[in-house]
Amino acid sequence: MSLTEWKVSFSDRWIIKVKNHVLVCYSEQNSYLLLPRQTQHYMKAALRYHYGTSDQIIVTEFPNPQLKSNEVLIRIRATTVNRTDCGVLTGAPYIFRFFVGWPHPRTPVLGTDFAGVVEEVGKSVTKFKVGDRVWGFDDNGLPSQADYMAYSENGNMLPIPEGISFQQAAASAEAAHYAVNFLKKVTFTPGSRVLVNGATGGIGSALVQILLHKEIDVTATAAAKHVALIRKLGVHKVIAYDSVDFTQLPERFDIVLDAVGKSTFGKCKSILTENGVYLSSELGDGIENLYLPLLTAIRGGKQVIFPIPTDIKASLGYIQELLIAGSFRPIIDRSYPLAKAKEAYDYVSAGRKIGNVMLDLENGKEEVFIPE
Repeated sequence: MSLTEWKVSFSDRWIIKVKNHVLVCYSEQNSYLLLPRQTQHYMKAALRYHYGTSDQIIVTEFPNPQLKSNEVLIRIRATTVNRTDCGVLTGAPYIFRFFVGWPHPRTPVLGTDFAGVVEEVGKSVTKFKVGDRVWGFDDNGLPSQADYMAYSENGNMLPIPEGISFQQAAASAEAAHYAVNFLKKVTFTPGSRVLVNGATGGIGSALVQILLHKEIDVTATAAAKHVALIRKLGVHKVIAYDSVDFTQLPERFDIVLDAVGKSTFGKCKSILTENGVYLSSELGDGIENLYLPLLTAIRGGKQVIFPIPTDIKASLGYIQELLIAGSFRPIIDRSYPLAKAKEAYDYVSAGRKIGNVMLDLENGKEEVFIPE
């Protein structure tokens, strides 16, 4: 096997490149197929074969996906690098591996969301046709950080609305889905007052726009240098968290949405109304946001709710309606070419991003839209 140049493990097969041939080993059927390299088509993809840091990432040639009868072949034009992607990369928290592959990643190709064009359809596909612009997301990971991806026509995928770019569509998936799930967990009444902590993040910027669409009274926090950005979204009261401790405000809020998970229920109790609700995007210290919902429900009064995300396709449908209505536009921080996927992951992992960070597979541009 000294001639082996690379090998890739899938759930049901190994694909091994030996000199100028590709050996496809189907372990379950105990059969083997030796294919000449020239009969294969290759694409560029961001890969990692084991869970770990961004040092695991390589961008290299990889076999094009093989299309099943119920799948469409999508030429990827844009995808984001987001917090879920970072979890898919690192396999952390450890329980995440039971969804994205255990003990090793289900697929070496990174990704969770996408926007692109249908280039081929399987023989039983009826919902999409060649040339359709589509976008989608799966929080258990998708092999979307690549030139091409095969995806079921019944997956979490919708047409891209007219007037929406590939980057805008891809940036409207992951964080916006989590924002929608935040709001599904609470009940709003006329006059509800809501505080969003971390309004410049992907989730936070989606939250404030959805709340404004619902005509809810919103107060938001942001770094002083980004206050103007959040005001442009329509939020009138924005607190610069680097100069004002929002947990010491005299106002009281019916709902506190911690979109960055950097506060706690204990710190926010003083600004909640008598029956106010606190939600966080993170598990919290000692995974307190998993057990506090039960404890606070028993005690009564101020509550903690953990917004476990569900029904991705419904979230995408709702966001699509907002995109068409002009009520939602994702914030895009910067873009990287696919070749710089590692740099994109490093930037996101450092907690430096505003809104969304893109991999631009359409033009391959590295651009900064919001300077640090």
